[in-house]
Amino acid sequence: MKVLVIGPGGREHAIVRSLLRDPNVTEVHAAPGNAGIAQIVPTHSIDASDPAAVTALALKLESDLVVVGPEAPLAAGVADALQAADIPVFGPSKEAAQLEASKAFAKTVMAEAQVPTAMARVATNTDEAADALDTFGAPYVVKDDGLAAGKGVVVTDDRDEALAHAQSCFDVGGTVVIEEFLDGPEVSLFVLADGRTVLPLAPAQDFKRIFDGDEGPNTGGMGAYSPLEWTPPNLVQDVIDRVAQPTIDEMARRGTPFTGVLYCGLALTSRGTRVIEFNARFGDPETQAVLARLKTPLGGVLMAAAKGHLDEIEELRWAPETAVAVVLASENYPETPRTGDKIRGLKKANRIDGVHVLHAGTATDDDGNTVSAGGRVLAVVGLGADLEDAREKAYEGIEQISLEGGQYRTDIAAKAARGEITVAGFAAQA
Repeated sequence: MKVLVIGPGGREHAIVRSLLRDPNVTEVHAAPGNAGIAQIVPTHSIDASDPAAVTALALKLESDLVVVGPEAPLAAGVADALQAADIPVFGPSKEAAQLEASKAFAKTVMAEAQVPTAMARVATNTDEAADALDTFGAPYVVKDDGLAAGKGVVVTDDRDEALAHAQSCFDVGGTVVIEEFLDGPEVSLFVLADGRTVLPLAPAQDFKRIFDGDEGPNTGGMGAYSPLEWTPPNLVQDVIDRVAQPTIDEMARRGTPFTGVLYCGLALTSRGTRVIEFNARFGDPETQAVLARLKTPLGGVLMAAAKGHLDEIEELRWAPETAVAVVLASENYPETPRTGDKIRGLKKANRIDGVHVLHAGTATDDDGNTVSAGGRVLAVVGLGADLEDAREKAYEGIEQISLEGGQYRTDIAAKAARGEITVAGFAAQA
């Protein structure tokens, strides 16, 4: 099987790495890829959000399967163009990808499917936003309606800050979704879908804030770990029964079947599981931790989803180890990240037993050096016997790497390792 992976980030590096472990995958290409991906598979410099360019490359390479990683190409209709060319594609159509591209659309689908989520209002002007903020009260949750690379959410006790974020969206012709705040720990669950059948991966937890202690602005994610020993034993089945399957069924009923990954961002509240958001693709950096543990060959599973045969896939197999991913970000991320700085110590980190480095925002300069090329530069993944062991390995690895102005959180999975995460009063069927 020849597979083409579309995207430039750490999620795509993790996917490529997993595909290379599949004995039935004979060839892997990536477009555009990054410096790390280019070290293990051929890469192709194209605009990942150009449907015609992606389709032409897939045809040229005689790809048996195309895996679309990021949200922007999905929202641009890359999957539609591939389907029109009779190329199997893992990733939803443009219409189905609205589950991520429009928070308002996702809320409508959840309402129709009776999926439990936060109460919300859509605001198109300052008066509507102010009224919604006063209705729900603090902490205030304001979300850009469209794609924002994981950074279009403001959660604050400051009403003026919340209103200012809404106004910044209105100023460029956008809308916002204002929600009630959901208490309780958060969980990410990837659910593969083929339009009808769903298949869950292992749950993970990520860390959105830039600084330790969940301080500072939201980012695309500063780290993650999997599995989650502290979650209720029936959580995954509960999410399948009450969230994922009803959503996939509703999308099919609408005539826009969803094929790919339905990322379920969840809060385990005192009232039960509630959906925070949907994404239409693998989340970053949770993917780096989750796929590090997957033993079932990934290529066959993604092809089954693309062709509508997930019901023929046996239960997924997982390594017994725990995985922790720690993200190294550029100076001034998530605002205007500094780029072009040399990254040192990558080989040292990769030589540590149980550690591997997945590139995200990296490139190669004219002298052949690996340099930073984005906000989140890379993720160091540690695999260990337990959470503490995996944390130690991940941090041992990231300490070998130097990047001028680089920043990373030192508390990824720390609370879980200390047994400090509780799900107070959680009732899955509430």
